[in-house]
Amino acid sequence: MPDKINLSNISIVLHKPRHPENIGAAARSMCNMGLSQLVVVNPKNYILKKVLKLATHEAADIVEHVKFHEDLKEALSEYNYVVGTTARLGGERQVITSPSRLAEKLVSVSRKNRVAIVFGPEDKGLSNEDIRHCHILVNIPTAEFSSLNLAQAVMIICFEIFTAGRKENEGFAPRLANRHELDGMYDQLKDILVRICYINHENPDYWMNKLRHFFTRMQLRAREVSIIRGICRQIDWYGKKCYEDGLKEKKKEQNITRVNRKYEARNTKH
Repeated sequence: MPDKINLSNISIVLHKPRHPENIGAAARSMCNMGLSQLVVVNPKNYILKKVLKLATHEAADIVEHVKFHEDLKEALSEYNYVVGTTARLGGERQVITSPSRLAEKLVSVSRKNRVAIVFGPEDKGLSNEDIRHCHILVNIPTAEFSSLNLAQAVMIICFEIFTAGRKENEGFAPRLANRHELDGMYDQLKDILVRICYINHENPDYWMNKLRHFFTRMQLRAREVSIIRGICRQIDWYGKKCYEDGLKEKKKEQNITRVNRKYEARNTKH
């Protein structure tokens, strides 16, 4: 049976937007393309009157039900699949797709998973720290001038999603682990790998980014995340056990040495 894109499972996330008019225009773009879930994270200047002016009457309902968060990590914690938008390429920004390919992928992913598409602040875009929360990055191809207005970028992505949803697509995507589950796993992995000296404690994020890319390609489910965290707990337990056993053995050796010295001292007197 052909899949239909589940627009109700897709949210547009505006991270640190600077201008209320752009929030309103983004809401209008979403309304045009049938999306209704808008999340705003730590806006610099949220003035409802200015937001509604650009949203127009038709998108007022989207504005009325905006979800606000102070922190991006918190905002993304319940999502199973996070897409970051970027104009910059290279460096840590390796897993790149186009809007049309992203939209085709979301047809199957959105069926059982909550999806967040994150747009950064107008002046800087998403930082390297921000994109570490993302499963994949999407880049909107442009000519020499790559800077798009925030609402324009939202419209292009929403249009591609809407268009892909009108096609007949075959595909399957399981329920993936959400950001909260993945972030807990990554924190635990980093702690363990630093303590066993597998990664450099002075720059752990460099190696963790490679692991993030690796696990992103695997599209982990919640049960698989639980297995990895269980392995980490077992490594932690075994390391502590070896350390405690070593202390006991050292103490035992010290006791034996102490007894031998007393015995030798007594024999010397005699």
